[in-house]
Amino acid sequence: MSDSVEFRHLVYLLAIYERRNFTKAAERVYRSQPAVSQQVRALEEDAGFPIFVRGGRNGVSPTPSGQLILNWADKVVTERREVFAMARAIYNNQVPPLRLGFSPFVNPLLLQALRLAYEELFPSCEIQLSSGDTAHTLQRLGHGGLDCAILPLPVDRDMWTVLQVTQSPLVLCMRTSDPLASKAQIDIHEAAPRIKIFRDPELHPAAHSRLSEMFAEVGIPLNLTNSAATPSDMQWMVKENYGLALIDQLSALEAGLVTRPIAGVDWTADTAFVTSKESAHIALPLLGNYLRENGLSPKRKQPRPEKVRPQQLKLIG
Repeated sequence: MSDSVEFRHLVYLLAIYERRNFTKAAERVYRSQPAVSQQVRALEEDAGFPIFVRGGRNGVSPTPSGQLILNWADKVVTERREVFAMARAIYNNQVPPLRLGFSPFVNPLLLQALRLAYEELFPSCEIQLSSGDTAHTLQRLGHGGLDCAILPLPVDRDMWTVLQVTQSPLVLCMRTSDPLASKAQIDIHEAAPRIKIFRDPELHPAAHSRLSEMFAEVGIPLNLTNSAATPSDMQWMVKENYGLALIDQLSALEAGLVTRPIAGVDWTADTAFVTSKESAHIALPLLGNYLRENGLSPKRKQPRPEKVRPQQLKLIG
């Protein structure tokens, strides 16, 4: 389509699709039927294909090409509505703090990246953080005590709205004096008997079940000798020679520790942005759109030039 397409044209198209009738659609948008018909016809001529089939048994219906345009129009109109609602709430100082839960096993740089993105999207809007294990955080989400959370996967997608935002390799954490530290990478079967430090299974049962499956897939028994409530606890146990641990490659290491890649497996630490299916915070739709398009980078973001806004907030028409 050419640059002559305006926002009002998208509104007309959606009204026709909804009402299946040009006259009813014109009433819906407070325009005359001839005016709406003429503009849609001109739009089709400009595009070079019909958007609607007229006079069918069930009224006006979209062509396959037209359905693509309508899907895009619905996204644009919905996002514009959300943008203006959020801008109005910001102007009236009516945006409540975004209550964000997170697991201690989420990389702090991801929280920083989310905070920076939120500040760019919604100036002068507050985030309130709440740390807790995954099971407890999900309980709070379900009870309305939190608006959203950053959590390690897996999380039940039937119960929650789950948007994966990062994926990072799992690596072996060991003391710098460990004989394995001299190797560039370590075969999982060689290290398996010494991997004895894990996140407490009760803090995230689904993640522990998935870890057990991963070990079983390569024929290795999971030897849960020591359990930890936080990444710091895991690293302390490694330093005290209680065993090796699997950690996120992006984790900051304490002095005296190193990590090595694992050969023979492709294991990752996956992190998601999670909301309740009933979450109603006004910022969530736009924040979700941003994360779907951009994910979360654990790198420190560079300041944007003044007056520049993220692409998803640009308006049409």
